[in-house]
Amino acid sequence: MSTIEVKVPDIGDFKDVPVIELLVKPGDSVKAEDSLVTLESDKATMDVPSPSAGKVKDLKVKLGDKVSEGSVLLTLDADGAQA
Repeated sequence: MSTIEVKVPDIGDFKDVPVIELLVKPGDSVKAEDSLVTLESDKATMDVPSPSAGKVKDLKVKLGDKVSEGSVLLTLDADGAQA
């Protein structure tokens, strides 16, 4: 089992967007493409999907935290091959 850092994907020119919802907690099992965290830009919300099936190991953010592209959101113990 490998550990993956799930980071904020390319979200355009936005910096310091708030985390408005945590959809998982440590120990949760997820499938590839499951939504993990919801971010809010100026006019829209965006769910960050899981890159792989696995188990949530550790959350690196909390509600209200400000994140930018490349910020680590959580770590995931991946099951087998990555999506």
